[in-house]
Amino acid sequence: MELQEKLDRFRKQQEKCQSTLTSIAAKSGSLRVTVNPKSEPMTTSPLPSARSPAPAVKFSNDTDRFQHINTIRKGPVGRQMKRVLDLLLQTRQALTAEQINEACFVDVNGNKDVFQSLRNNPKVHYDGKCFSYKAMYDVKSKSELLALIRKFTEGIDVSDLKDSYPNVMENLQALKAGGQIWLLSNLDSQDIAYPNDPKFSIKVENDIKELFFKVHLPQDMHEIEKDLQKNGINPATNTAQRRAAAVVQGIAITKTKPKKKSKDLRYIKNLTNKHLVNELGFLK
Repeated sequence: MELQEKLDRFRKQQEKCQSTLTSIAAKSGSLRVTVNPKSEPMTTSPLPSARSPAPAVKFSNDTDRFQHINTIRKGPVGRQMKRVLDLLLQTRQALTAEQINEACFVDVNGNKDVFQSLRNNPKVHYDGKCFSYKAMYDVKSKSELLALIRKFTEGIDVSDLKDSYPNVMENLQALKAGGQIWLLSNLDSQDIAYPNDPKFSIKVENDIKELFFKVHLPQDMHEIEKDLQKNGINPATNTAQRRAAAVVQGIAITKTKPKKKSKDLRYIKNLTNKHLVNELGFLK
């Protein structure tokens, strides 16, 4: 019953509004409205008995990503520097601070310590706007690499060339296979690249090669030094002096005992220069 009464009141208010609009239009003369008193009233839907539950609040799906970014930016300066250097080395491009932030989440402009560390890092080039990776040697191709190695007649450390450009190690192996350079290891097991000047390509006769391989080397370094001095060559080492100094300091020096021969393995009877065959290609 209450709902019906509300509908009747609403119908009367609607008819009153329509009559008011008609009188206004008649006075202005610019609008003609025909009112049908028998027109059906506006239908209304019944009021809901209860309100529908509000939708649940949906949190962001990037929570893990935001936590990861926050962890990076609150981390040590050295760790953030490592991320930026790895990015610059991998891309080999000049990147702005905004591009670095988008790629590895390090806010260079927002962290003064990171910004100053990048500017002062010898592996980073900063032109006032962009950061880029700076290798020790500015070479970009195989031909430039060969020209650089030929400038270092006493050899250049391969570790200083590894970050020059992405495929530098493949080019080094290609130059070695082509006989244009030598790749040898020093006493510290570090690879050194030496230029192989074609002007020094010497052809050795077979009889000289045989004489070279027949040279017997004593096992005691002191005996080798004596043989060098007999032939007018000043040895670079002085084993006798080194042993005397060791005795004064109380360091016991024992001569290297020869290894026992094994029946299962074959050993070369005499030590010769055959171990240099792989190093000196012209003797092959």
